[in-house]
Amino acid sequence: MTDTITIPRTKTKPKTERPKLHKVILINDDFTPREFVVRVLKAEFRMSEDQAHRVMITAHQRGVCVVAVFTKDVAETKATRATDAGKAAGYPLMFTTEPEE
Repeated sequence: MTDTITIPRTKTKPKTERPKLHKVILINDDFTPREFVVRVLKAEFRMSEDQAHRVMITAHQRGVCVVAVFTKDVAETKATRATDAGKAAGYPLMFTTEPEE
């Protein structure tokens, strides 16, 4: 008989890192009507009337406001679509993104 020695093998599981999040930021301007900003926030970011109004007022008072936080691709897509909605209507509405810290 032969004596066999079994050595347990350890499996290494790769750790997947969570994707970096990005903030979508609404930049205030003095030309886009408040009602239009609320409409865009409701349509693109699925906000209620009250939430959209609060975000719009915060941006109006402070100059900028974080609208939402998403993964990079989603944040950039939503910011671009919201900005394009303003351009299509002839307003200088501006959304931008930046990495969350």
